[in-house]
Amino acid sequence: MRVVVLGGGSTGEHFVGALRRLDGDAEITLVESRLVGGECSYFACMPTKTMLRATELSSSLDRAPGLAPESPEAVGVWSWRDWVTSDWDDAGQLEWLEGQRCAFVRGSGHVSRAGVVEVAGQELSYDKLVVATGSSPAVPPVDGLDEVEYWTNQDATRTHEIPASLAVMGGGPVGAELAQFFARMGSKVTLIEHGPRLLGRVHEDAGELLANAFRSEGIELRLGVDVENVAPGVRLQLSDGSTVEAETLLVAAGRRPNSEGLGLEAIGVTVGRGGIEVDERMRAADDVWAIGDCASAAPQLTHVGKYQARVAAADMHGRKAKADYRAVPAGVFTDPEVASVGRTDGDELVSSRWELTQTPRLATYERPKRDGFVRLFADPQKRILVGAVAVGPQAAEWLGQLTLAVRAETPVDVLADTIQPYPTFSEAIFFALRDLIDTLA
Repeated sequence: MRVVVLGGGSTGEHFVGALRRLDGDAEITLVESRLVGGECSYFACMPTKTMLRATELSSSLDRAPGLAPESPEAVGVWSWRDWVTSDWDDAGQLEWLEGQRCAFVRGSGHVSRAGVVEVAGQELSYDKLVVATGSSPAVPPVDGLDEVEYWTNQDATRTHEIPASLAVMGGGPVGAELAQFFARMGSKVTLIEHGPRLLGRVHEDAGELLANAFRSEGIELRLGVDVENVAPGVRLQLSDGSTVEAETLLVAAGRRPNSEGLGLEAIGVTVGRGGIEVDERMRAADDVWAIGDCASAAPQLTHVGKYQARVAAADMHGRKAKADYRAVPAGVFTDPEVASVGRTDGDELVSSRWELTQTPRLATYERPKRDGFVRLFADPQKRILVGAVAVGPQAAEWLGQLTLAVRAETPVDVLADTIQPYPTFSEAIFFALRDLIDTLA
């Protein structure tokens, strides 16, 4: 079986490993025009979390009596980040591909006809095709934007400069994370979000708490307004009549799937505005699978792409597999951290909220204590959790048990009977469950 994988980001790489574990004989070829490892390894997840960790450590000194506050040094932060990204060199990833007995072709792939992918004049024959071409930063159609220099996340995560002032277009995870990082590094930051709150896809309680935290750190928030035009300088005219001036502009307006111009329509693949259309097995057409950000099936998250890669590999190998998105976790690595999973809206749901300030672990973690919470959402008929949101230190870590609970449809009574270690942030889950059961009674 000859398998060609278009796209060598984290999703494409994960597919190679997943299929190789199932099939020791398949002939696998991976095609990638840029760095193997993709956006997450070099321009998103890994560099940003490293940058944010440095400023989090520095900021935490202000809330630890007995320790002297200390500002992060840019040179050290860049050095740590550059080390994590291997200085944007994918040699290590290529060695990993060799260990998987996967051939590699550098270039942009295009389906020239059924069963053949063309890469820089070279024809690669395939029996099975996997499309994992990822996504690119979305740039909104704002007047004047194409006439000024601006950053996307790729520029912001490779820079070795701290601008005196920074305007951020977009209050989603990327905009929020980078706004806080540069503010803590000394930039005067203004964040503009057209929606009414930060993190519009996360529960409003989380957005409100994070907004208060940002304001306390000196980040100026302009919520519920649009950028109408941009002039050199940089000068932004907003829809409420106000203006924002900054040395540097960061556009963090989401992502768009890399699904166009691949020749997929000629082999029966449907490509829509949201990406390549797939079924629950990640199939886009006969012997064609699409996974990760280029597919229209689920949120554009690295761990979702890897999950889809495992589903596609199992399906290709003839095993029964289908994607289930009821319990997709997501983390925003601001300080405090924001984590969510499952459904957190719907009038039919019941919920409970527990404040982290009432959880013993927070007193041992910082002084003064900052606001944080966990909020649970349950189906009152089935008495199971369907979603949760948490804001607090390492929230994405200790929310993991709730991801499993939602996925397994564990009864809330069983969850409440689970012993949580003391003192930990996860103890807040017990208190929230206790209140939730009182509400369900």
